[in-house]
Amino acid sequence: MAADETRWLDDKEQALWRTIREFLWQFPSAMDRQLSVDSSMQTGEYSVLAVLSEGPATSLRPADIADNLRWDRSRLSHLLRRMEAKGMITRCSDATDRRGQQIELTEAGWKTIREAAPSHVTFIREKLFDSLDEQERAALGTALPKVLDALEACEPDPSCKDSAPGDAQRCDED
Repeated sequence: MAADETRWLDDKEQALWRTIREFLWQFPSAMDRQLSVDSSMQTGEYSVLAVLSEGPATSLRPADIADNLRWDRSRLSHLLRRMEAKGMITRCSDATDRRGQQIELTEAGWKTIREAAPSHVTFIREKLFDSLDEQERAALGTALPKVLDALEACEPDPSCKDSAPGDAQRCDED
């Protein structure tokens, strides 16, 4: 897209974008601090433990965990190695595909998630849900899936370019 074709944000959109940007910087940091202080774990570790503990299966393939969290498999693979070294998870061969693996929570992993969940849920409730009324929660519930869908629609598109590490992808319009 040429610079003269750019659809610039109007004043209201710019103000909203700045608020969203501030939220995107502050909320994950606050959540990281909460989990670190209360449970001595990282957000990623909690996310994996939650996925494994909430599902109907006792184990999941790494690809299924990555898909559930919308993470790339490389990021998950490194985290799983660290979690296995800490004794939170174990890997076993996949009975349906000997080339694959299944990830299971260990007793230590179950204990960790059970102890971490109450304070983490309290944090989420107090900082996110309690600060919004029912109508605002409904609006987020409608708006955020649309944004996620727009991001997912962009991923296989070759015009999606990676920006600086840690930044979201940028999608160029035709």
